[in-house]
Amino acid sequence: MKTAFLKTLLASAAVLVTTQALAEITVGVSIPMTGPASGLGIPMNNGLKMWPATVAGEKIKLVILDDATDPSKGVQNVRRLTTEDKVDLIMGSGATPVAIAMAAVAAETSTPQLALSPIQLPPGKDTWSFRLPQSNGVMANAMVSHMLKGGVKTVAFIGYADAYGEGWLQELAPRLEKAGIKLLVTERFNRADTSVTAQALKVAGANPDAVVVVASGSGAAMPQLAVLERGFKGRIYQTHAAASKDLMRVGGKAVEGTFVTAGPVVVAEQLPAGHPSRELGMKFNAAYEQIHGPGSRNQFAAHSYDGYLMLEQVVPVALKKGKPGTPEFRAALKEALETAKGLAVTHGVLDYTPTDHWGFRPDTGVVMKVVNGEWKLEN
Repeated sequence: MKTAFLKTLLASAAVLVTTQALAEITVGVSIPMTGPASGLGIPMNNGLKMWPATVAGEKIKLVILDDATDPSKGVQNVRRLTTEDKVDLIMGSGATPVAIAMAAVAAETSTPQLALSPIQLPPGKDTWSFRLPQSNGVMANAMVSHMLKGGVKTVAFIGYADAYGEGWLQELAPRLEKAGIKLLVTERFNRADTSVTAQALKVAGANPDAVVVVASGSGAAMPQLAVLERGFKGRIYQTHAAASKDLMRVGGKAVEGTFVTAGPVVVAEQLPAGHPSRELGMKFNAAYEQIHGPGSRNQFAAHSYDGYLMLEQVVPVALKKGKPGTPEFRAALKEALETAKGLAVTHGVLDYTPTDHWGFRPDTGVVMKVVNGEWKLEN
């Protein structure tokens, strides 16, 4: 009898262990820790390291892979994550072209994707993809509004010859036209280029009131320096992909006075009282700078940490309809993201819907100015 009872007890324990293992929520991440977009991927990885070990009472497992800023590598990573690691959720990439390629696999495998870049997809192709960064349109709203206040009448554009550059141009051009601001010249360059001399000559030669640079991380300094070296004296605007201290590290004093669109987390302490991201942003910045040093705060790290803040709010809902590791749970996560209202994160408030997987409200973006090597919130 004792032997039979012991066997039953052991069997029950084995079932319990198996059940607990199945309950572990697995998040697969593909980010550019090497390659041209590593300036985004490295801080994103830092943000992921700050995730707690559990969410909604369930263990959470992160599987993090480097996509090297290469779309084919990103696809390879996400196929491994969905087939071998059986992930419940995909995150990435920080590089827009890679994240777009990943989105196709997310849709194919019915796995929710939290894109860490503002990917633009054809209608119906983002069914399983949700963006964590603000859309280019949201940021362009803030940029053009700031230009109008500053009396800007003409603009030149120099940006990446890829999905990020094209996405920004598509959003910026109609807003400039509506505001009565003339776009004089449009120049492109590749992420891996080490010189933009010809493009900078055309941009500076057009003598615009302002230049918009669309690039990322430390790579955003190169076209700005090239334009300045050709004698340009007007305003320079950078996008949210350049909102890191890498811009100042590479550009030095030459980038003083640059205007940069960003999420509110970067200047959380400067936000007005009552702003929905002020307290969350200040808490994140304090924790991040305690690890990485004063002034190290980074909006890309905050994007990846926002993934956890979102899961905290939607996982309890999804668990009512499925267990981690199952198609039902993945579908429930997608539904929970689409139906949750007012998801507060460090970068603002997200209101996803079944037909809108961008989420951030139109007035979410802010404009910062580089002043003495620090960020100053513009009014």
